[in-house]
Amino acid sequence: MAHASGMTPLTELDREILKRVQGSLPDSATPYADIAAAVGTDEARVLSLLTRMADSGEIRRFGATLKHQKAGYGANVMVAWFVPEEDVDRVGAIMAKRPEISHCYHRVTCMDWPYNLYTMIHGRTPEDCQAVVAAVGAATGLDDFAMLFSLKELKKVSMRYF
Repeated sequence: MAHASGMTPLTELDREILKRVQGSLPDSATPYADIAAAVGTDEARVLSLLTRMADSGEIRRFGATLKHQKAGYGANVMVAWFVPEEDVDRVGAIMAKRPEISHCYHRVTCMDWPYNLYTMIHGRTPEDCQAVVAAVGAATGLDDFAMLFSLKELKKVSMRYF
């Protein structure tokens, strides 16, 4: 039975499952079965809860986060691109297909900052990142951008609700 808000009330077991999936999943071939065993249920219950909440929109995003430094990618750069508004969808689709690009966002411009499309590019070296920027520029016809290399990672944690 759903509440007026459209959200299904959570049982204590649901909360225990969600506590475990909002952080890092178990590093095993069967993470959902491991979570189920830890809270005293079966894997089907864990998957049913997550599927139901994703389908209803209560969970908007559920995915892996690559710790790029540990994976051997020691450099990353946020690139702010100037893209004519009528071309954002076409250009964004090209950028989003690149495996080196983990994020691609359209934003409004602000004051004297004309850039409206942002990508996060990962590479083993700064030169690798620059090569991706050059390739993206060639593929899209863009040449007005600003590269903002990361100096230090200050935070990378998931939200905690319980």
